[in-house]
Amino acid sequence: MQYRRLGRSGLQVSVLSLGSWVTYHNQVDVAAAREMLAAAMDAGVNFFDNAEVYALGKSETVMGEAIKALNWPRLNYVVSTKFYWGLSRDGNTVNRKDTLNRKYLMQAIDGSLQRMGLDFIDLVYCHRPDPHTPIDETVWAMSDMISQGKALYWGTSEWSAADIRAAWDIAERHHLHKPVMEQPQYNVFCRKRVEVEYARLYEDIGLGLTTWSPLASGLLTGKYRNGIPEGSRGSVKGMDFLLKGLTDEPKNAAVSKLEAVASELGCSLSQLAIAWTAHNPRVSTVITGASKLSQLQDNMGAVAVLEKLTPEIMAKINDATATLAD
Repeated sequence: MQYRRLGRSGLQVSVLSLGSWVTYHNQVDVAAAREMLAAAMDAGVNFFDNAEVYALGKSETVMGEAIKALNWPRLNYVVSTKFYWGLSRDGNTVNRKDTLNRKYLMQAIDGSLQRMGLDFIDLVYCHRPDPHTPIDETVWAMSDMISQGKALYWGTSEWSAADIRAAWDIAERHHLHKPVMEQPQYNVFCRKRVEVEYARLYEDIGLGLTTWSPLASGLLTGKYRNGIPEGSRGSVKGMDFLLKGLTDEPKNAAVSKLEAVASELGCSLSQLAIAWTAHNPRVSTVITGASKLSQLQDNMGAVAVLEKLTPEIMAKINDATATLAD
């Protein structure tokens, strides 16, 4: 396993990490989570990603119970969560709309700590931008989480470069804790935000990246070339919004071309796609997902593929996918 600094911070995270979106609670119970977390740790993974909204809080509970059962030293692992959508929209709830206001954020961190059974969470993210709350209010609240010892680093997810820079400038001006990392989608079909929009932020403010969806929600495994297989992410209730992308004919044709490249390297399509994402030195860690142990083990094999990504191989991948990327 390789380890990279999270932006300009001193924290080092494994280049491959394990996330819980879709899988935890829905497909993975505490016993299965414990098994996969242990296998990931054995493979060198030290970062485990979560979010308040995943399975409406149950994903945090599953991960927290599994980590407690494993009894790892707290220094040995990094966990995250993300805030924005909240858990309750019923009755007289104050925050019935997506928000990053101070009231919501200061209560959200307490809920996550309780569900995960932790004294602090290493990384906390603003899960999406909130155009209805002043950025300075959000920056103060996130900085206060760190000052109170409830979190160690904060960042954003799917924010524009302009908003990230605005948040950083506010923190700089008021001597607050600055945003350290961003969590964007990044894969061979989704490139422009990471490679173009954020380009200046890496040097200007030292932005780190914890990227998600290296397999484009499973498209880059090749399993969707003939429709939606039973038991796949595309068949999970509530994931209907993924279907159009998963069955995209030009992209699936490109996946077939990538299969030839993977065969040349002696690896799986998944390993090739994950290794491509990790090949970008701006990426601190690539968040992988798995609903069963065999998937996790295959994903971890991407580390060995990294060193095989020569300029010639990268050119072949680019030729097959670049015109389809956004």
